[in-house]
Amino acid sequence: MTAELEMHDTSRPDGYVQAMTSDAADDEPGAAEGDAADISESGENGDSAATIKSVERAARILGFFTPSRPRLTLGEMTARLGVSKATAHRYAMALRKVNLLRYDRPAAEYTLGPQVLTLAAAARAGLPLITLAGPIMERLVREVNETVVLSVWDGEAPVVVRIDDSTERTLRISVRAGARLDLESAQSQVFRAFLETEELGDAAPTAADHEELRLVREHGIAMNTPGRHGVRTVAAPVFGDGRVVAVLAVVGTTSTVADDISSGTAKAVIAAAETLTARLGAPFDE
Repeated sequence: MTAELEMHDTSRPDGYVQAMTSDAADDEPGAAEGDAADISESGENGDSAATIKSVERAARILGFFTPSRPRLTLGEMTARLGVSKATAHRYAMALRKVNLLRYDRPAAEYTLGPQVLTLAAAARAGLPLITLAGPIMERLVREVNETVVLSVWDGEAPVVVRIDDSTERTLRISVRAGARLDLESAQSQVFRAFLETEELGDAAPTAADHEELRLVREHGIAMNTPGRHGVRTVAAPVFGDGRVVAVLAVVGTTSTVADDISSGTAKAVIAAAETLTARLGAPFDE
């Protein structure tokens, strides 16, 4: 785990607030030309088919942005959407109005807007996985007295969706919800060991990874100790419908988490992951 980790005293706030504002100034020169003539795309106003098409196109634009391509120009969006530049500009303006896109004028590029963060938080909160994991993670924190992290695979890397911290330690590890973990993390090792190759994309294992990932599958656990951090992570898979759907991990310091896959901490992580797997197999009560 790289920049997503912080070690700090318990007196320091866990999170941070980032002020974000939308800009309402001009976009790329000439982009808006012809906008007025391009407001209706398929028939008369109010046509339900045209409305659905507009929603689909707006959703497609948002989907163009990925962790590896977080910034796009209007020209790139136009080409990928397959419409005129004026039409693409109209969609971009509408998405900016509701803070789903932001425009960086000096760079002439668009990024996802602050409202996406709100929607992402709501989506995470609504996942049965996170609701079911809550009590299990809280019990694990009490048992091992370390930070407990739940991650899911976003197509390129693990993303943290829930964190439960131990408040009893003066020095503890803080991980932010929404943080993407690098491919050297213990969580990545678990996903790479259990996911199908086509689900891993560029993170698919190579021949050099074969033995390490075989051991992860054999023992049902991965451990990672980046030398520069003094942090140790122990991670185990959570299964649903016969496939890995999440990874549960304990994150602590090298002085508090043993470098041993048969340690009490490792066994506790495996047991908690197995409990969550069993809960996911049961009916979910809203």
